[in-house]
Amino acid sequence: MQRLCVLLFVFASVTLSFGFEGIGVNYGLLGNNLPPPAQVINLLKSRNIQKIRIFDPNPDVLKALEVSAISVILGTRNEDLQALASDPTFATNWVLTNVIPYASLIKFTQISVGNEVIPGPLATFVLGAMQNLDSAIRAASNYYIPVTTTISLQVLGTSYPPSNGAFSEDANQFLQPIAQFLATKQYPLLANVYPYFAYAGNSAQIQLDYALIKNTGSVVSDGQFQYNNLFDAMVDSLYAALEKVGQPTLNVVVTETGWPSAGDVYATIDNAQTYANNLIAHVSSGQGTPRRPGKDVETYIFALFNENQKPAGVEENFGLFYPDMTEVYHVNFTPKKN
Repeated sequence: MQRLCVLLFVFASVTLSFGFEGIGVNYGLLGNNLPPPAQVINLLKSRNIQKIRIFDPNPDVLKALEVSAISVILGTRNEDLQALASDPTFATNWVLTNVIPYASLIKFTQISVGNEVIPGPLATFVLGAMQNLDSAIRAASNYYIPVTTTISLQVLGTSYPPSNGAFSEDANQFLQPIAQFLATKQYPLLANVYPYFAYAGNSAQIQLDYALIKNTGSVVSDGQFQYNNLFDAMVDSLYAALEKVGQPTLNVVVTETGWPSAGDVYATIDNAQTYANNLIAHVSSGQGTPRRPGKDVETYIFALFNENQKPAGVEENFGLFYPDMTEVYHVNFTPKKN
């Protein structure tokens, strides 16, 4: 968001079995009526939600996550990027305060240095912050915790058809060296992918079923690649952009995706439910995308709760749950594999 999110799988009326990897939810805190973290973690455990993303190292959330067996993408605050980049001691203290005390009790899968700051005034600090945090983690522990960043697809100057995917000039100056760093370390790039916003901004030319992952036949032909849903097309446009900067092996994790249930004419409970269920079935199938067939797309749904301190409208209506922990709509977390 730009749009926050919650890792994805949270509801069902029966015990959920999560036999597949790759689906999580974003746990945001921009609400003044949200349940305490201990209750939230119990909710996640009761729904067999095994992966979450949090946006900053909130000590109450981290404490509640201890020994939960829930893996975590941990974010830094955008406000800390300049200090993390310019002061190695600040980066070391950040790690010693927010990572090391918990690392034996929480599985940190990645640390995300900033959320959607490329391009922009904070973009110049991202790589230095990543390098300093990576060095601090390796110096302070024996834990393997990849350090990366989260981008929005606004970094793409061209995205259609997917094979034409390329970074904008403003974004490329930052992302080319970042991609090189990540490839050298074999760390993934994190990306927020929202078919909803693409559709809402261009509903005259994009089919709703294509955005909702409802199609079974090809809608977009792109040379040898055939696309029946917008999610795959957006992910592959990013892979094409990475290929163009010389990083064809870099892995992408989709850290946010979702569909709001209220706030405009396209944001309905039915559309949100359809998107979430179809996304889960698609991602869990293991079929990958046309450009990366058979490659799991690790994905986190936005969001866990409706958050009333986000901007009014669709932004506050991405939740899978209301703050009282009842479902906004039902999601099938045990889809049949293709």
